[in-house]
Amino acid sequence: MSTTATTPTAAAPAPPRARRVGPLALAVRQGRLEVRQFLRSRESVVFTMLFPVVMILIFASIFKGEIGGGVRFTQYFVTGMIATGLMTVGFQSLAIQIPIERDRGVLKRLRGTPMPRWVYFAGKVIMVALIALAETVLLLAVATLLFDLDLPDSAARWLTLLWVSALGTTACTLCGIAFSSLARSGRGASAVATPVALVLQFISGVFFVFTDLPTWMQQVAAIFPLKWMCQGLRAVFLPDTFAAAEPAGSFELGRVAIVLAVWCVVGLALCLTTFRWTTRRDG
Repeated sequence: MSTTATTPTAAAPAPPRARRVGPLALAVRQGRLEVRQFLRSRESVVFTMLFPVVMILIFASIFKGEIGGGVRFTQYFVTGMIATGLMTVGFQSLAIQIPIERDRGVLKRLRGTPMPRWVYFAGKVIMVALIALAETVLLLAVATLLFDLDLPDSAARWLTLLWVSALGTTACTLCGIAFSSLARSGRGASAVATPVALVLQFISGVFFVFTDLPTWMQQVAAIFPLKWMCQGLRAVFLPDTFAAAEPAGSFELGRVAIVLAVWCVVGLALCLTTFRWTTRRDG
């Protein structure tokens, strides 16, 4: 009887395990994707990033005098343009962009993937923050080089610029996400969001000196964040003596912080209670 020797066969190598992506990395990836999509849209770049720059080029070239107290119109106008830029990228762009994505089924598909839902919103927040920063830097560079804008002259003023911008951008972003549920379709989103943004600009002291507006208009504007963003930024770029020209006789930075923080809370509550992942026709 013969025996056949058998040799053990080597086990097949186990397939490599997929590397687990942490939550922060997921958010960063989604943020990069959102930024790329934003920059690929010429309409978004022109009407969101370049609109404040174009407006300051036009207005500063026409109105070259002073508004009083030794303050040039350009110095005053740049505060409104920075605030407008933050509102445009945070509120208006999201209020238009999200309904379009909802109409195309992007949100519905995302909800069906293993990706946590919060990552989608984190990507939007990262995109808004980066675009808002780039827009503000571009606006300050243009105003400084072409119109001799006086930049903040102390660390306290730069800090005020930082927290007013952060709170204002957060409030506008949350309100933009919540407002996106009002549009019945992606095609109609611009018609719903743009008039609201324009009205707020006209009544909040962006194009005109705020105290020159009718009293009732000032009172209506005081309900919404943009007026307080403009007021907080005036404390950054205008001399302390100009505070006497404000409606309350001061820049009221404490109240600016409170109102913007309240709007952050209100915006978050509206997002949590009204946001829709599908269109109305999908149920």
